[in-house]
Amino acid sequence: MLVGCDFSSTPTSRKPIVLALGREARGRVVLERIEKIATPGGFAAWLAQPAEWVGGFDFPFGLPRELVEQLGWPLQWRECIAHYARLSRPEIRATFAAFCDGRPVGGKFAHRAFDKRAGSSPSMKWVNPPVAYMLHAALPALLAAGVHMPSLHEGDPRRVALEAYPGLLARELIGRRSYKSDDKARQTAERLIARKDIITALEHGRTRLGLALKLSNAQRDALVHDASGDSLDAVLCMVQAAWALRQGPPRYGLPEHMDALEGWILTC
Repeated sequence: MLVGCDFSSTPTSRKPIVLALGREARGRVVLERIEKIATPGGFAAWLAQPAEWVGGFDFPFGLPRELVEQLGWPLQWRECIAHYARLSRPEIRATFAAFCDGRPVGGKFAHRAFDKRAGSSPSMKWVNPPVAYMLHAALPALLAAGVHMPSLHEGDPRRVALEAYPGLLARELIGRRSYKSDDKARQTAERLIARKDIITALEHGRTRLGLALKLSNAQRDALVHDASGDSLDAVLCMVQAAWALRQGPPRYGLPEHMDALEGWILTC
């Protein structure tokens, strides 16, 4: 099974964690269904259930090495994540804000080695989007469930979790056009057209990944009309996971030179 996950660090029924579940068949990525999970416990339970999947998860799998070194935190990934998980969100915010306060304008945040290439937010960012809190909520759940994270953590090889980023694939398809918003006032016709353009490009396989997406008419309509973009983001992550599955173990497409403290974004 293929999994794409659009994650929320504080899931609710109005803003749930969204999973796109599917499979690859003859070079096409088939979306089977969308699942929504409204609680952290529900996400933990889903991860822990016996299954076979390769998943792309839209949250950071690591912190910037520069940040970790300056804070004097453990430099081994497992120990660093364990230390981070013991902090509260207010402690994380205060620690990262103090780090930023001591740095020049334009260079406040530390970045992972691939952030600029991927166009991703720094994994230490706690607002807009709060990816630092996403990491804090999600990685302990992955570790507790015993999933396998290639090049980071040995776990159950039947459940393979990899960091994905839907914005990376979306920009390949429509450039810098915006296609989503949680703010109803900004859920415009232009963003709806952008979602349609992403979906059409995916269905025609117009990506460097060499994969085409197969949807039913009902699925296509649902993705178009989810103005938050959460369902579409989950599908984009699922397509990235399909590429990783094609690359296969042991690295699933992760480069040999990746920093095992910072992690890596699929297809970057």
